[in-house]
Amino acid sequence: MKNGAQYIIDFLLKKEVEMVFGYPGGQILNFYEYLGKSPLKHVLVRHEQGGAHAACGYARATGKPGVCLATSGPGATNLVTGIADAYLDSIPLLAITGQVNLNDIGKDSFQEADITGIVTPVTKHSYLLESLDTLPEILDEAWQVATGGRPGPVLIDVPKNLFLAEGEIADSRQTLHTRKVKKADRTEELMPKITEALSKAKQPLILTGGGVVTAGACDLLIKLAEETGIPVVNTLMGKSAFPADHPLALGMVGMHGVAAANLALSNCDLLLCLGTRLSDRVTGNRRQFLEKACIIHVDVDAAELQKNVDANYCLQLDARLFLQRILDEGHFKKNGDIAQWHQQIDRWQQEHPLPTDFSGLIKPQEVILEAARQAGSKAIVVTDVGQHQMFVAQYYPISRCRNFLTSGGLGAMGFGLPAAMGAAFGRPGEDVLLFVGDGGFQMTLQELATIREHNLPVKVIILNNSTLGMIHQWQDVVFKKHYVASNLPPLPDFVKLAAAYDIPAVIAATREELSQAMEFVLKTEGPVIADFRVDKEEMVLPFILPGGKPEDMLGRWQGETHLRSFSRK
Repeated sequence: MKNGAQYIIDFLLKKEVEMVFGYPGGQILNFYEYLGKSPLKHVLVRHEQGGAHAACGYARATGKPGVCLATSGPGATNLVTGIADAYLDSIPLLAITGQVNLNDIGKDSFQEADITGIVTPVTKHSYLLESLDTLPEILDEAWQVATGGRPGPVLIDVPKNLFLAEGEIADSRQTLHTRKVKKADRTEELMPKITEALSKAKQPLILTGGGVVTAGACDLLIKLAEETGIPVVNTLMGKSAFPADHPLALGMVGMHGVAAANLALSNCDLLLCLGTRLSDRVTGNRRQFLEKACIIHVDVDAAELQKNVDANYCLQLDARLFLQRILDEGHFKKNGDIAQWHQQIDRWQQEHPLPTDFSGLIKPQEVILEAARQAGSKAIVVTDVGQHQMFVAQYYPISRCRNFLTSGGLGAMGFGLPAAMGAAFGRPGEDVLLFVGDGGFQMTLQELATIREHNLPVKVIILNNSTLGMIHQWQDVVFKKHYVASNLPPLPDFVKLAAAYDIPAVIAATREELSQAMEFVLKTEGPVIADFRVDKEEMVLPFILPGGKPEDMLGRWQGETHLRSFSRK
């Protein structure tokens, strides 16, 4: 005889779950009673949002599903931001929440909240357990839904009394529901057409998204690019899918994409999109996106096809399966005309490089470049959200798959610290570099206690400009320097804060201090905090205004200090 709590724990162990991130409370204490007697590792976070982000960081870094726990009411609702982040970035996540007793549901009981209803728009599915007999079915299906197809978060809400209810529970259910009907398989029809189009294109380009990382297809992407000679650009989520130091890597496209990458995107005659939703941050004005180019869109989720951009060829297929198929059947011969395309891209890269020569106050880019110089391209890099996130996406070279973790779709400030913590748990022995702004850091800094407790090697690099940097930039450019609620006082003292958590810390306010401070960060064992005082007036450039095209980038043109469109000659 097993009770509900024991069955859930046994299920997680059978699925080789190594750890769960959680915070106890009244309605889930029955579960914790048995969790504490099991070999399953529990990480006590300091806020439920931190638990969801940590589970998400663990999943992003390892490719395995993350698991988080919370009690009913406020505990469950505190998970929502992390769940929404996992949903938009397609991260496999299982959230288990406690609920009031089954007979008390719907009676405004203490700490009662309809969490299954609340998370419906931001989960692949949510379940309320109403009978112990259905627990095996729900667990099996929830795991399948979270990990199958396009991964994502699933929530199971368990009433308090069902954790202790005992019964002869069957181990598994033989047949699982298929809740999403797959569209007709057009692989055989479209593959010859896609192969022919790729072979004939004179200015082809590959756009890689997070789906390539999720599918574990990074090696095959490299092989396709090298066999065809096609250059590769990436979305924010696709940054680690293709090595930044590869000769065919052009960098990130979109609102803050690299100039040469955006110009290549604007001028390609064929775009192969792999595992990307083609969001507004990539396309700009969707109605005018690459009107003359042939667009091939491959994605495991049929709902993303023809949703944002009209494509010539749409194929619902896992990125790895697609790349393996096209490599097996393509027999590509490099098009002689592609050499001219490479020459044009080379000219754009020479004419519009990312700046690396700085003066005046320390610039955020300098801190990132110094970290990359000392730590190398194989470090696990995590960002929070804001200007620093875009600077890291532009400047930090990532050479290994799953080594760049960021909140892409939701853009959740506060993601960085707990996600870095989850990554450190998932890949023990590896240093984790966290780039975070002074604003986002203060949203979840309580997780420093968890990091210190477990002595995790999280290197917190604060790009401190005493302002909400991206808000400041938009107010500067779009709202004509009308700054409202974007300036932050120089508080707290992050070095003293680090001391309160018994974490070593350093501050650097001048260019002369930069290298030595970074060396201290990287050589210190365990966690460390570095407060880099950077220029609040520095902007993330290029910058495409809402509704613009990829070529409509604002930047500092040929040394001019004022902003000007790159498309103007």
